[in-house]
Amino acid sequence: MTTTLNRRALMAAGLSAPIAAAAQEVWPARPVRVIVPFPPGQAADIFTRVVVDELSRRWAARAFVENRGGAAGVPAMEAGARAAPDGYTLCVGSSGTLGVNPSVLRQIPYDVEKDFAFLTNIAVFPLVIVVRADFPARDLHGLLTALRARPGQIALGLPGVATSQHMAAELLMHRTGTRFNTVGYRGSGPAQADLLAGVVPVMFDTVASALPHIRSGALRALAVTTTARAPQLPDVPTVAESGVTDFAAFGWSGLVAPAGTPAPVLERINADVTAILRQERTVSQFVELGGTADPMTPAGFEAFVKAEVAKWREVARVADVRLDG
Repeated sequence: MTTTLNRRALMAAGLSAPIAAAAQEVWPARPVRVIVPFPPGQAADIFTRVVVDELSRRWAARAFVENRGGAAGVPAMEAGARAAPDGYTLCVGSSGTLGVNPSVLRQIPYDVEKDFAFLTNIAVFPLVIVVRADFPARDLHGLLTALRARPGQIALGLPGVATSQHMAAELLMHRTGTRFNTVGYRGSGPAQADLLAGVVPVMFDTVASALPHIRSGALRALAVTTTARAPQLPDVPTVAESGVTDFAAFGWSGLVAPAGTPAPVLERINADVTAILRQERTVSQFVELGGTADPMTPAGFEAFVKAEVAKWREVARVADVRLDG
């Protein structure tokens, strides 16, 4: 499949004459850059590379990842928003950079709803509420009962402010009227180490990180935070199944392009990426890596992101979560 861009379509999309003239070609005629706002090895980077490698095999020109980590992903997202809207720069947006940042940063140099064209989500990263094996609660109901009996006394390890784990915990406390004694760490590794050592008894962790310790019996899984059960933990109920209705809080990452990117290019990218995400081998690989493939239409992804922004804006307001003081 090829995508040819003509001058009229490009001018209608708001591109200048020089860009329009340069794009009289079959797309992609040169490499496509995919900006990832995290260092190599993080979840969004790992899952994106699976898709990008496959796109390079499908397209006439290769696609490649450019990692721009740091500062809560803000510089990377700004670079993606300000790139030429010609289809040769894409950006990976996440639950943090698109969903949470607008509510926890007082000044942010990109507008989630105006500066990007939405393509599709790529992956969902389920979280799981885990306790040490010797903790009395056997399920989420037991944990909430303990929290109500001892408000603010049960320690919860958090890997950082405004992380998906932090925001999920705040949402649970908000919805149930309970309160943990939150203990902050610099990353998931130190928090999990203290959980295993008995310094803190409870943690919201990624399924990928917690799964080996759940299988070994060191940790007990109480509930997953996605709307459906995690395929890696099919016997563990969701938070909603455990009695906290209308609850969903998880990590995710998807593809966006600069606003004004021509519609034929957006349609081509969505078609190719969602086809990859529906392949049996991709679905299986994502499960092995600790996530789930999540193909969407552009309109569906846009609606999803807007709902995430609204949800986390309310949580950040109630819990007074800020990244900049």
